[in-house]
Amino acid sequence: MEKELHKLAVIFPGIGYTADKPLLYFGRRIAVEYGYEVRIMDYKGFPPKVKGDRNRMEESFFIALRQAEEMLAGVDFTEYDDIVFIGKSIGTIVAAKIAADAAGTAPESPAKTRIRQVLYTPLEDTFRFPIGEAIAFTGDDDPWVGKENSRIPALCKERGIPCRLVPHANHSLESKDVFADMKELRKVMKETETFLK
Repeated sequence: MEKELHKLAVIFPGIGYTADKPLLYFGRRIAVEYGYEVRIMDYKGFPPKVKGDRNRMEESFFIALRQAEEMLAGVDFTEYDDIVFIGKSIGTIVAAKIAADAAGTAPESPAKTRIRQVLYTPLEDTFRFPIGEAIAFTGDDDPWVGKENSRIPALCKERGIPCRLVPHANHSLESKDVFADMKELRKVMKETETFLK
């Protein structure tokens, strides 16, 4: 009889993009469907007007990181057979940092844990950290990463990370056409499902 895998999915929201918004809500539902135990990070206390302000972005990262680390303090990643971090925006940076630490790539972390990642609208700073097996989704009209000048697809290519570039999509992977958005969301979720299973 085949051993049942012990699986964990951790959800890392963005600033204002909570776990109940479409990408994270449906990503989480897929994880549950495939037998993952789900933990949702719920950080708060961000400064106002973060977009375009480097200092406030750094401050927001450290706020989210500190709170996520506190919420995960009792979790022993080595107990799981499969771990996936599902992040959105600043949540992808926090997830990448925690995954790097858990993998033992940071001096303060002795653990050797492999964590896969789903990167919904990652920011450039996400790629400051080593990222192993991952999949990414970004919009070609995303003001957080420079719209048509976005470096996200190139950064993904450098790392060997498959990246879906969603046409006419903003930082929530949405456009002005709700029905087109629903079709794209279905494609994004099908790719998420394939990655998780």
